[in-house]
Formats: sequence, structure tokens, C-alpha cells
Amino acid sequence: MHDRLRLVSRGLLAAFVVAQSLISSPIEPAAAFHATGQDPHRINRPTSEPYTGDLSIFEDSGRAEKLQINRVMDILRIKQGSNVADIGAGSGWFTTRAARRVGTAGKVFAVEINPEFLKYIRDRAVDEKLTNIQTVLGKEDDPLLPRGSLDAVLILKTYHEIAQPILVLAHLREAMKPDALMGIIDRNGNGKDHGINRKVVIKEAAEAGFALVEQYDFVKPDGMDYFLVFHAAAATTSH
Repeated sequence: MHDRLRLVSRGLLAAFVVAQSLISSPIEPAAAFHATGQDPHRINRPTSEPYTGDLSIFEDSGRAEKLQINRVMDILRIKQGSNVADIGAGSGWFTTRAARRVGTAGKVFAVEINPEFLKYIRDRAVDEKLTNIQTVLGKEDDPLLPRGSLDAVLILKTYHEIAQPILVLAHLREAMKPDALMGIIDRNGNGKDHGINRKVVIKEAAEAGFALVEQYDFVKPDGMDYFLVFHAAAATTSH
């Protein structure tokens, strides 16, 4: 009887250890799914509908100055030769600016789930003679970027629209080099109002294996927009 109780106790302890490791460890997308039979990192909080309207809305002549986009690129260490991902690239507003900065030795991946937007960006790249832009048709839970390829990532006013942000971030972490930085610019909101509370973003990024480096408020004069900078948490970097 005592031997049987000891075996049961050991079995319960082993199950508890496995459960705790799944709860406390940052997400490894494939491993988490295979261990549980379902993905525990899919969210069900409100998100905003992805924008499908006129792309000219992103081309306001004062936008670069208001967002201080050159300062943003400085903070993300985007320079000649960098490989950069623009997640939710839209009209290619940031893509083209990053492409000019990284030059022909670098590359900018313009990631979208809307094929029409990607065609717009390809046409724009031809018109502006930018040969270092690669468009990528991503999925709602995976940007489909090459592993270990990125020096910097920017998610500009798009995080609130991403249907499965933790999974997207986890895949981005895999695509980033060990010293790469990721920036997220968004506005405070409740998820369904084209904004998302910065605390939610920081929490979800941590679950995906990122650590917050710094946060700024200079990207909008009224203070509504925030700029968060992350790197892959040291304990989860696997490159």
C-alpha cells in the first residue's frame, strides 16, 4: 500500500512540475502546442478590425515629424546594412523610409495580411526605385519571416489589430538576431477602439519571451501614443 501511495505521489509531483513549466516558461510556439494538444497562448481579448480603406490616410505630410520617425529608427539602431521588418506595413509609409536608411546592403520586409496592400507597396517600391524591399504575406499568427534574420522590428499602429499577438511576437523573436530590438508604437485603448493599453502589450510581449528595454511618449504631442522597445529576454534567446 505504501509503495502504491509513493508511486501516485511521484506521478502527481511530475504532473505538477510539467504544468508549472508550461505556465511559467515563455512561449515556444510548436512545443507548447504539442505538449498540450492546443495552443494556450491564443488570446480572446478584443482586437480591432484590420484597416482596409484608402491608403492615402497614412501619407499625411506632417506624420514623419509628429512621430519623429528618424528618432524612432535611431533608437531601434536601424542603420546602413540593417535588416528590418515592418509589421502591418499598410501603404509602405515606414517601409520606404526604412529602406532608404538601410541602403542596398540592407533589406526591409514589408509584412501584411492584405494582399492588395502588398501590391501597393511593390508598385510604390518600383516607382521610388527601392530594390531592397521584400513583401511578405503573413498569417494572423505568424509573420513568416526567416529565422535569425532581423536587426530591428517595428509594429507601427498595428498591434491593436493583430488577432493573435502573442503568437506573432513569439515568431518574431525567432526571426530576430540576438541583439535585435523590437519597437511597438500604439495608442492607449481597450483593444477594439483602435488602441490597446500599454500594460497589456508589455504583459503579452513578456509571455512571448521579450523584456522591456525602454518606453517613450514622444511619438505624439498629446501623449496618447506610446513607443515601447523590447529585446529578446536573455533566458529565452536561442540563436
